[in-house]
Amino acid sequence: MTLAADTQASTRSRGLLDDLARVLRAHLPRPRRADPTEQTTSTEDDAVVRALCHDMRTPLASLEAVLGSLDRAPAQRAELLELARAQTAHLSSMLRTADASGGAVRRSRATRRLGDVVLSAVSSSGLPRSQLTLELREDAEDVAVGDARVQRILINLLENAHRHGGGAPVRLLVIRRIGWVELALSQGGVPADRIVQHLGTTRPPVDLTGLGLWSVQQQTRELGGRLLWTDRDGEFTFTVQLPDR
Repeated sequence: MTLAADTQASTRSRGLLDDLARVLRAHLPRPRRADPTEQTTSTEDDAVVRALCHDMRTPLASLEAVLGSLDRAPAQRAELLELARAQTAHLSSMLRTADASGGAVRRSRATRRLGDVVLSAVSSSGLPRSQLTLELREDAEDVAVGDARVQRILINLLENAHRHGGGAPVRLLVIRRIGWVELALSQGGVPADRIVQHLGTTRPPVDLTGLGLWSVQQQTRELGGRLLWTDRDGEFTFTVQLPDR
């Protein structure tokens, strides 16, 4: 039984510029053989590039201004460096979202344990581990994962909770049912109407707002899965159900 070949995420640390170059290379148009999914992939690549160009203007301009002020305002050096770090962290967060939201689907013949994929996604998402409660059931932990999109879905959900959740605690429940695996992410204070609005569109957004959720929707559909959500007692739960083949 396999969740659709997933590749091992690299643990080598990269600088912000290396990350930017890598993400852009992954989304640049390249010659492809005729394939029924080519149009969908191209649309998603274009959406990611447009989103990056749109959303990175302001933080890059702010970072440039801060760095240009370091020598002119030595008394405020510590404060300026802190602002630069904040903008760099914001840019890194955008790149994680973009990297997990499109580009060529990386495949390999090897499969991985779902437990390892989940832990790798948590590590790659930028979500502080202290903010996350992870419940990974034993029967789901050893499910074989054979498609990179499973990890991308997880990274997008966790990154979205990190960027837009205001620091609220996050709970991720991974369970196995007959013929399905469920990835359920819960967080309080989430604007349910806005989430549902993002999920109701078939067109990619013009910026990074909603891009992660749009990508989750696309990738889940491609894997033959389905999306469910509930909003109870101030807590929003978003569930991705994937077929365990």
